[in-house]
Amino acid sequence: MSHNPDTYYSRSEVSNSDLTELKNILHPRMQFGDKEAAFRFGSLVDAIITEPARVDYYRLTVDDEQYTEDEFRHAQEMLKALRMEARRDEFLFKVLGYAETQRFMVNTQQQFTYCGFPFSLDTRCKWDWWLGLFGGDLKTTFASTQQQFEEAIDFFDWDRSRKFGVIMQPKCGMIRSTTVDARNMKNWLSSTGI
Repeated sequence: MSHNPDTYYSRSEVSNSDLTELKNILHPRMQFGDKEAAFRFGSLVDAIITEPARVDYYRLTVDDEQYTEDEFRHAQEMLKALRMEARRDEFLFKVLGYAETQRFMVNTQQQFTYCGFPFSLDTRCKWDWWLGLFGGDLKTTFASTQQQFEEAIDFFDWDRSRKFGVIMQPKCGMIRSTTVDARNMKNWLSSTGI
């Protein structure tokens, strides 16, 4: 359950997360590990990096969600690793320094075609980082090898998430990724751009 106070999660438009839930209902698959715990930790990392005003370091909370000292320490190590990577990656440096965070967009009557059947949906998309003409997402995973990392991309449909974002912002078209290692954890910044 998301404790994020913004209105994005209570909106009626279809999001990529909604499509993922529908896919999981229609095509169930074996779940490895604790998906809710992984998303919960990812929410902590995301808040520390993109929405620090939501983070209470004294109480170890994000909004009303309580975390442990170890979780906070681990998330802060990931932030430190991301900043270290930004010293070597000029693009990531600019993203961290100049991007608007947690930007969402709505498309009414977005046109789709599935199996030759045209239809439309009201859709929404949220970007962790937005730079005016393109945006990106921060993803966390326990992958410790490139193969595990690519399997996580497929398992969580992160590539579809960015394709969904491109549909929302049609001028976008490129995918870029930056991998940052911190205690066998990896972050994935995927951004679409001109």
